[in-house]
Amino acid sequence: MEHLSTRELPRLSWIDTLYSNFNYNTDGYEGDPAEDRKSQDGSETMPFIDESPTMSPHLCARGQDGEAVSPTPPEGLLSGGDIEKGLEMKKLVLSGFLASEEIYINQLEALLLPMKPLKATATTSKPVLTVEQIDTIFFMIQDIFEIHKEFYDALSPHIQQWDEKVTVGHLFQKLASKLGVYKAFVDNYKLAVEMVEKCSQANIQFQKISENLKVKGPKESKDCTATATMEALLYKPIDRVTRSTLVLHDLLKHTPKDHPDFPLLQDALRISQNFLSSINEEIDPRRTAVTTPKGEARQLVKDGFLVEVSEGTRKLRHVFLFTDLLLCAKMKKTAVGRHQQYECKWYIPLADLSFQTLDESDSLPHVQTLAEHEIEEMKIKISSIKSEIQKEKKAQKGQSRNVDRLRKKMNEQESCLLLNSPTIPFRIHNKHGKSYLFLLSSDYERSEWRESIQKLQKKDLLACVLSSVELQVLTGSCFKLRTVHNIPVTSNKDDEESPGLYGFLHVIVHKATGFKESANLYCTLEVDSFGYFVSKAKTRVFRDTTEPQWNEEFEIELEGSQCLRILCYEKCYDKSKLNKDDNEIVDKIMGKGQVQLDPQTVQSKNWHMDVIEMNGIKVEFSMKFTSRDLSLKRTPSKKQSGVFGVKISVVTKRERSKVPYIVRQCIEEVEKRGIDEVGIYRISGVATDIQALKAAFDANTKDILMMLSDMDINAIAGTLKLYFRELPEPLLTDRLYPAFMEGISLSDPAAKENCMMHLLRSLPDPNLITFLTLLEHLKRVAEKEPINKMSLHNLATVFGPTLLRPSESESSKAQITLASDIWSHDVMAQVQVLLYYLQHPPISFAELKKNTLYFSTDV
Repeated sequence: MEHLSTRELPRLSWIDTLYSNFNYNTDGYEGDPAEDRKSQDGSETMPFIDESPTMSPHLCARGQDGEAVSPTPPEGLLSGGDIEKGLEMKKLVLSGFLASEEIYINQLEALLLPMKPLKATATTSKPVLTVEQIDTIFFMIQDIFEIHKEFYDALSPHIQQWDEKVTVGHLFQKLASKLGVYKAFVDNYKLAVEMVEKCSQANIQFQKISENLKVKGPKESKDCTATATMEALLYKPIDRVTRSTLVLHDLLKHTPKDHPDFPLLQDALRISQNFLSSINEEIDPRRTAVTTPKGEARQLVKDGFLVEVSEGTRKLRHVFLFTDLLLCAKMKKTAVGRHQQYECKWYIPLADLSFQTLDESDSLPHVQTLAEHEIEEMKIKISSIKSEIQKEKKAQKGQSRNVDRLRKKMNEQESCLLLNSPTIPFRIHNKHGKSYLFLLSSDYERSEWRESIQKLQKKDLLACVLSSVELQVLTGSCFKLRTVHNIPVTSNKDDEESPGLYGFLHVIVHKATGFKESANLYCTLEVDSFGYFVSKAKTRVFRDTTEPQWNEEFEIELEGSQCLRILCYEKCYDKSKLNKDDNEIVDKIMGKGQVQLDPQTVQSKNWHMDVIEMNGIKVEFSMKFTSRDLSLKRTPSKKQSGVFGVKISVVTKRERSKVPYIVRQCIEEVEKRGIDEVGIYRISGVATDIQALKAAFDANTKDILMMLSDMDINAIAGTLKLYFRELPEPLLTDRLYPAFMEGISLSDPAAKENCMMHLLRSLPDPNLITFLTLLEHLKRVAEKEPINKMSLHNLATVFGPTLLRPSESESSKAQITLASDIWSHDVMAQVQVLLYYLQHPPISFAELKKNTLYFSTDV
């Protein structure tokens, strides 16, 4: 376990542990367990007890290798039906947590023990500490002790009298509701630790007290006591919030959904997760320090992997933000067995750093970029390798060597994807006019870096110049100080970690409150995919208000996603504020926040309401998740009088048209006023608007044209996509689907051309004419790519699955075991089919029908 700085509240890296790695080890930190049991003065702090929430409350023995040996569960523990197993596991989880709760209460008691005598001497002629010092050091400890003592006393009898009807959710819900006390403790933590150190240096008597606190062992340990320092015990409440939250995950995992505890535990988990997120957003996330030769403490505030553009080439860098400077480094290549080291590429003192473009003619340099289709091909390969790894693990034989080989291959592809996917520019300058350019994947990330730097610049900073020795020492310390150890790729994650969600997330952005002045406000939604974040939806701008009421619903496709981010912006209409890096007006970020997409919470038929707090602003939203197999079902409409869910041949015959009216009108409106819209067809439209248009088209409402002219263009684009998605049979038909899959995989260009044209010719006329109409429209949209950012490949990715995905009866024939398999096989082949036709010279219906090429493949 790494030793944490006693001066600063560390970045709560357990946030990341909690959200991205549900591997419930004792403390969530890597390191030598032998070191972990020693306090700073080398004394034993505690007998070794496995405190992980899934362990039963017994002392753990140590094997010959020093590793903990877990106690064996009683025989027959997991016998019986699944529910009985789950409830027995739930009891085991609770028993383990109760044992660790006893230890925690003993630690708090040890911390409180010297408080009373210290207070008694504070009013005498020879005080050890002043009343103010005592209040600072022991702030909120008594309250936390009473909360947990009450919780322990209430939980203990429930476990002793355990049966399937026992409920404990209300206890955890009550515990979570008191997290405000922890917030107050966390806010004071840094002051408390500094005060302990200051008083220890000034008073030898207090130093002896603070370094020799006696902690009682568990009841079963026969009066075993251990010694701990005051600073070590002050850290325990911070660690405890994480432990409680992890336990809630375990309890939900082993609680049936119809059990009375389930909703209560869900609510407790939601409160705990939101608390952890808010703490991570609000605290100054300084982890540890390095001392300069002048004796100054230089704190590490933030670090992470960023893509730097250097001489037109993308380079992966590890960037470290210290309290007085920004340092950009790269990992040195070292021989096998040697310690890894960083090499400094450059640094800028924060006093000399600015974000403004110093030279008006300064523009974004030519950056090496990969074509869109190459990015998508990487995703295909990554998903395919994931599937291979899963198959290898199931196969047992030769597992280790093959899996290692595949993991290495996947790491190469994912690293390449992360290097080439970011496109949002983040430029910084020094006072000498030298500028450095990073490319980030999301506005959220850019905002985080900018805000962290600007916060530090508000302090009185002096420009620092490091000697070569100082720079070498600082760079050398980066390896130990870093908080981000690996690039965010799958191959760096544990096998037990959640693979993320595949399917559709429905989000309603309700409203926002807390704005001090009226403004033009809107929100954007981002989700992670393949290790980086992508903007997926945007609300309309609510003008001149302090309380925007959007109430807009969006459907967001998830591809292994684990996190939803919401950013709130003030819309800027001043063209003088044009960003020279991306040629777009820069809107001001008013606040930002994120929530984890916990499968147990969001995979419910009911809407899950939540609130994100950001810089005093509260954004209310609801969400629910639909798995890909359920959301992509083609269900024929029972009402054949409408257009949605009705065969295209029926609609065109009824309308006496060659192309359905809905297709013609949506295309016309998009080309009239949406062809320059950034992300047209990719950005989600408001779901309620889409449903209103759907109902209007189904009812053949007379004022449909008026509705179209007034409706947000993304809603119209979404309506067109929904129409094709809800066809009872895909536009390119179930019958021809296998042939399209075979045709696109042909290697010989002439053979592929013959096959793909023959397949078009084999379509029913309404399907073919509609497809060709859409094809030409999408080509016209792509011609505006420099403005709307929608390439042919982007459009193929959006529409390919919609036009080709087989109906349920056909797709059920191919049993797909992994959600990610869908992306790697069927979906990407569907994208390639549409892309082929989009890249093909114009295809005429008349010429197709005249063409008499013979093709022998049975379709």
